[in-house]
Amino acid sequence: MSAASSREATPGPSESRKIVLLRHAKADWPDVADHDRPLAERGRKDAPVAGRWLATTGISPDLTLCSTAARTRETWKLFVHELPQRPRTVYEDRIYEATLGDLLALLNETPDDVNNLMLVGHNPGMHALADALTGSAEGDSLARLSRVGFPTSAMAVVGFEGSWKTVEHGVGRLLDYWAPHA
Repeated sequence: MSAASSREATPGPSESRKIVLLRHAKADWPDVADHDRPLAERGRKDAPVAGRWLATTGISPDLTLCSTAARTRETWKLFVHELPQRPRTVYEDRIYEATLGDLLALLNETPDDVNNLMLVGHNPGMHALADALTGSAEGDSLARLSRVGFPTSAMAVVGFEGSWKTVEHGVGRLLDYWAPHA
């Protein structure tokens, strides 16, 4: 293998990547199993607004991993129509009721040809992942995340350098944070 093809196969330490963490929009509470809960009216209104916000950032996910729960799939369906380009989407069972360790493992499995990854999931996982990745970061976005928490339809954009296999506690920096009613 030549030096050039070796470099293509393994991204260098300066490879810049982004993770967009989206908590599903506001869900309704009908008499169904938790996994099958649909969005509430407010959620159906907030999801496209969140999609429009991401579109204004210029961040274009290469891949979206979305929980299989009804409320996350519905959020994604309304959200993605606002993006200039639809990313490849994988519906992932492991995001529903995922622990922080489960979510980190999913990130570590991401192929290195993906620069921008989006996760559409649930709390407390999305908030825990944002906190864990950014470690002791500082700034206005982090102060807002700390003050507001991670309400429905909220998004955190985390940047890091290197391979997905190296993602662990404290490797990222919070680049942006947005919530619809904050």
